[in-house]
Amino acid sequence: QIEQNMNPSPTHHPPLLKTLFLDIGGVLLTNGWDHDARQRAATTFDLDYAELDERHHLTFDTYEEGKLTLDDYLARVIFYQPRPFTVEDFKGYLFAQSQPYPEMLRLFRDLKARYGLKVAAISNEGRELTVYRIQQFNLDTLFDAFISSCFVHYRKPDPDIYHMALDVTQATPQESLYIDDRAMFVDIAKGLGFQGLQHTNYDATRDALATWGLVRDWDSARHVA
Repeated sequence: QIEQNMNPSPTHHPPLLKTLFLDIGGVLLTNGWDHDARQRAATTFDLDYAELDERHHLTFDTYEEGKLTLDDYLARVIFYQPRPFTVEDFKGYLFAQSQPYPEMLRLFRDLKARYGLKVAAISNEGRELTVYRIQQFNLDTLFDAFISSCFVHYRKPDPDIYHMALDVTQATPQESLYIDDRAMFVDIAKGLGFQGLQHTNYDATRDALATWGLVRDWDSARHVA
């Protein structure tokens, strides 16, 4: 539950937070390669989903930690036997599963610009997918740093990835808010001293951010006490 700390008014108040740490998949973009995407791929490419999923779970953590290339991952999960389609065909399909949530991207861009916030990603993702998503959706214009599992070789729920995020950004957990769609990862951040928010939908997250004093100019009138 989010505790009401203040009632923002249309005037520009200093925020209660200095740094936002955001998950990417499930918050700003669709998940890059989740079970729904894998099921769609199995249907599209006529693959045995149960076998694909078992192989995926045996090796995907290693890929997300940056210890395998995407080609290595696909060789273990898809191309361990001859296929009637190419690696490039499959990669193209995999990358195309990434789609933006435009209203969420606009929200955080606006809040960053208005309040001078530092914004960093804490994300579990493989290198090629991470780079594609950064470039395709111009995430480097939103984020000041990417603490991505493929770059730092830790992945959530390892507490070290959160500690590294604080070190990289020189932020304090008390003045930081961590936002993720997965409750466990939010709980871990809270246990390390961060403030935390589980993202469920745009309206709920926008309204929750207002309780920390983060309100866009045109939203201010909605939150007058």
